[in-house]
Amino acid sequence: MAPSKFNSSGEGNFSSPMAENGFLNSTSLLNSEKAVQELLQRSPLMETDDHLVEFSEALRTVAKALRKAAEGKAAAQAEAAEWKRKFELERTRNLQLEYKGQSPTERNGYDNKRSRNLPPQATEQSEWCCGLNGICSHEVLQDGDIDSVSQNASRKYTRKASFKLSWCCNGDHSDRHKHDVVSFEKGNITTAERSSRQISLKWESQPQTVLILTKPNSISVRMICFEMVRWLREYKDLQIYVEPRVKNELLTESDYYNFVQTWKSDEEIMVLHTKVDLVVTLGGDGTVLWAASMFKGPVPPLVPFSLGSLGFMTPFHSEHYRECLDSLLKGPISITLRHRLQCHVIRDAARNEYETEEPILVLNEVTIDRGISSYLTNLECYCDRSFVTCVQGDGLILSTTSGSTAYSLAAGGSMVHPQVPGILFTPICPHSLSFRPLIFPEYVTIRIQVPFNSRGHAWASFDGKDRKQLAAGDALVCSMAPWPVPTACQVDSTNDFLRSIHDGLHWNLRKTQSFDGPRDA
Repeated sequence: MAPSKFNSSGEGNFSSPMAENGFLNSTSLLNSEKAVQELLQRSPLMETDDHLVEFSEALRTVAKALRKAAEGKAAAQAEAAEWKRKFELERTRNLQLEYKGQSPTERNGYDNKRSRNLPPQATEQSEWCCGLNGICSHEVLQDGDIDSVSQNASRKYTRKASFKLSWCCNGDHSDRHKHDVVSFEKGNITTAERSSRQISLKWESQPQTVLILTKPNSISVRMICFEMVRWLREYKDLQIYVEPRVKNELLTESDYYNFVQTWKSDEEIMVLHTKVDLVVTLGGDGTVLWAASMFKGPVPPLVPFSLGSLGFMTPFHSEHYRECLDSLLKGPISITLRHRLQCHVIRDAARNEYETEEPILVLNEVTIDRGISSYLTNLECYCDRSFVTCVQGDGLILSTTSGSTAYSLAAGGSMVHPQVPGILFTPICPHSLSFRPLIFPEYVTIRIQVPFNSRGHAWASFDGKDRKQLAAGDALVCSMAPWPVPTACQVDSTNDFLRSIHDGLHWNLRKTQSFDGPRDA
């Protein structure tokens, strides 16, 4: 769209040359937005120019819609390229199966045909994809071995058909962790063991390094930390990492603690997961959140000891740390995989959805609220490009199941077992009484956008910190992160979860009904 030209009477002459593909390019879209800004600067708006204000807002909306259409076209082209790649891989597989059933003489002609028909690097891509992720999408719905199928061809209408299904594999790193969640064998769809049983971790080699993270400004935590460091060094002969603050406290106490290691830069923290076998936290749930935020990728197994005011994620008692750590270092360990949300802020000025700010990982929740504004928040919500609703109220909470007993519960959300892979969608004081909380499956992507007609800005906070302002046109995109936080269980996931809500929330605690009251006849 070329810049709009306005005459002295305020009437506009619009020219909108279209590209060959029928969509406006990004340059023309930016020009249209600049034209609106020039109009507003050259023609100061008076109180009587309401129609001109509405017109400029409408033009902004149109430019935004055209930009989204151009992005949609790019996404469609990428999807078409992906389908073409899958077709080539399927054709490669069919040619390989055909090659199996041929005689040696026929194979010579087949090899020539194969060299002409196969796309470059097709075999290499197939081996790379399958080698890392197991069964891939191009192997879906294959009915076993070709020879066995041909032998049973006469019975193909009388026997139950066998098939194989798998998670979509397109080479994307974010999809790899979704393999092997559901098993499909011989026509019977069953749930895999890992989604229905307690997860156990068994050491293949003895742990050598432990990272200890502590709650600050607590004398009792400091004393336990001193004792634990000495015990792990003298009786378990382990390498010990602590925070720089804690190392200074240890050296102030005694020069004996010179063996303790720490880090000096953020770059060293980024590779800490490659050095540490086990993480021990001394504090409450806040210390667990701090430990999880340190690891932007894989997280070592975490052993949380309760020394704080909240203990939903800290099942171990600090006074018994010797017995607990002795058992955990030997293994096996029952663990709870606590899923995290990966959040991206996309500004309105971004040219596409890949121009985002640094991703933020949250273990409890991300909250979008109205901040200090007196106006209701106005948020447009989408789930995998499907419109969900428009939130008008104090805000919205996107929570993990581990965070279901935190802010989401206070806002009316459900308590959910931490190993249930889902995303909680909980409104904060909505303006509609029919607006009830939702729970989405873990594989969806949720997009929260501040519309251009919003009266004020919104604010996003991540696990109660890293607060960011969201202006009109900005969006927050959340999906499940591929790296959960494995926390050790005292008994198992279910027992620890139920005990935490009984002890921490006094859930369903009431006086027992008297036995000498009225009874049925």
